[in-house]
Amino acid sequence: MFLDLTSQDEKSIKFKVPNDVAKIMKQWGGKSVKLAAARGALPMSGPNLVTVLFIFYYGEDKELRATALKTLKGLPSGILRSVCGQADIHPEILDLLARLHFKNMDAMEPLLTNRMVGLKTQLFVAEHASGDVLDLLANNDVLTRQVKTLRTLIINNPHADKVMKIRLGWQEEVAPVATPAVDVAPLSTENDSVDDDESSSAPEEEIEDFDVSTLSKYQLLLDMPVAEKIKMGLTGDKEWRNLLIRESNKLVSSAVLKNPRISEGEVLMVAKSRATSEELIRIILLNREWVKNYDVKKALILHPRTPLQNAMRFMTFLTDKDIRELAKSRNVSQAIVNNARRIMMNKKY
Repeated sequence: MFLDLTSQDEKSIKFKVPNDVAKIMKQWGGKSVKLAAARGALPMSGPNLVTVLFIFYYGEDKELRATALKTLKGLPSGILRSVCGQADIHPEILDLLARLHFKNMDAMEPLLTNRMVGLKTQLFVAEHASGDVLDLLANNDVLTRQVKTLRTLIINNPHADKVMKIRLGWQEEVAPVATPAVDVAPLSTENDSVDDDESSSAPEEEIEDFDVSTLSKYQLLLDMPVAEKIKMGLTGDKEWRNLLIRESNKLVSSAVLKNPRISEGEVLMVAKSRATSEELIRIILLNREWVKNYDVKKALILHPRTPLQNAMRFMTFLTDKDIRELAKSRNVSQAIVNNARRIMMNKKY
């Protein structure tokens, strides 16, 4: 079953309706049943529901369209994750979900790594996203090297930090240092002129040296071989660690966590970032000192790449307030939610 739909930019979408969805829709007679489907009130799997909502959204019926849009906006993270991770999903469905949920990392992580995602979707995310979602896209080295427009949109995104922009080739414009005007007395002595030269040139040299050293640190990273990056990750200062922890190469980013100078605050930021790889989470879990920190434990529980058994174990250390928040959270797996509710019930009795 094929449908001819019209996208937001007035382009025709040739959409093949999956057989199971076509069978479901054939059973619907009147408008009231279709409205119930648009509200998500009929029994359907997540992928089938999103497909139906997509069809209604791009259909001609305005009421169905508005109802479907409201339901699409309110989809829980669990459904979004399963739908956006489908291998055979239509690119236009991914595009619609990206425009509605580009701030939701649970949806955007499987969406941006899906082989079916289109370039126009990636460009939209590059222009509008922030935080971990923007990090995830910017760290796709293959894509950012190939698509100049994508790099430009990320660099111009007001949410992109300085480190991210420099990794993509941006160079900070250094404002020229104004040379102060010096009034030269017509009868000045030779010694006076020497003192003036030294006093006017010294500050300018200090500013120039600072700018050159700062910029070269970022620029060196762009062409630095992997072996040098690993060495710098193991020994570098906080600025180097902040740069290298974002590297897609696991050997490089892992080296940062093995740097003896890394602080618990930096480790906490890594644990909080949903773009953090499974390997980095594993390294954090192996460090007993780090996981003694309450905030690190909490961040690991919330992180989607923390093994479930570890997350469950850490939950026994949480305060009642944090347990209550987990019990109603949409940003963690259902197993975590159920365990939080179980802990609450046990404490009542």
